[in-house]
Amino acid sequence: MTAWDLDKFKGVFIAMYSAYDKTGAVSEKRVKKLARYYVNTGVKGLYVGGSSGEGILQTVDERKKVLEAVMEEVGNELTIIVHIGANSTKESAELAIHAEQVKADAISAVPAIYYRLSEDSVERHWQVMIDSSSLPFIIYNIPQTTGFHLTQTLFKKMAAQDKVIGIKMSGESVFELQQFKANAGKEFLVYNGPDEQYLGGRIMGADGGIGGTYGVMPELFCQLDAYYKQGEVEEAQLLQAKINSIITRLLSYPSLYGATKAILSLRGIETGAPRLPLLPVREEDFEELRKLNEEIESSIKSYS
Repeated sequence: MTAWDLDKFKGVFIAMYSAYDKTGAVSEKRVKKLARYYVNTGVKGLYVGGSSGEGILQTVDERKKVLEAVMEEVGNELTIIVHIGANSTKESAELAIHAEQVKADAISAVPAIYYRLSEDSVERHWQVMIDSSSLPFIIYNIPQTTGFHLTQTLFKKMAAQDKVIGIKMSGESVFELQQFKANAGKEFLVYNGPDEQYLGGRIMGADGGIGGTYGVMPELFCQLDAYYKQGEVEEAQLLQAKINSIITRLLSYPSLYGATKAILSLRGIETGAPRLPLLPVREEDFEELRKLNEEIESSIKSYS
């Protein structure tokens, strides 16, 4: 029996975007405004400092500043999972300690990137983080960006620990997602990562999802989750198709994060440009993004 209330970790979690001021520095004010924007959308919580949050591109102090702002603003209203993965194990451990100090609900991490690491290296990297705090740990598996493919052997070894409560499965195979669930047991949390297959992940056993495009249409993903829970599969398929049409258009711009942040700015939520090497949107893209935003908002209203 797990020591944690796992229900608070089930459902739709927004992979929260970065929020910078005009100079490119982390803006606590903008972080708080963005976090507040998500409170009444129906989501269960926020995943802070992941790919969408540009955690890998920020310093340790910047990452701490972002999390502190989130916790101050919505820490008592939403479940907060913080990504602490860094190339340095020492920095990851420091972020784990900080996450516990500010009372985040859980920590999560990718393997270190750039170096092609052995399973032993990744295991030790994660274990230091796990041992650095009393918070539950959620594995983040995204082999297409880290270059590390998590085997079921290492996964089962990690999942056997009481403090390891889940995995964010951002690989593209729903079969592999199902295998993670099967090998760890019913209580072990599995999150669908690829936004385009949220429904597929849920059908194959995911307990919820963590995604970046949720940030411009959280209500649609919450409705999609509701359709799944109610057994309304045909309605869920139609909504997933609508969502995927939106995602396809977002991916047509030079940077997904630039496009999503631009859409938020059209709603009065300023988060600044993404940090290089991630690209901002071009001036000539804004009119099309304005039309896309209107379509998204119209879709949200139609399901409310």
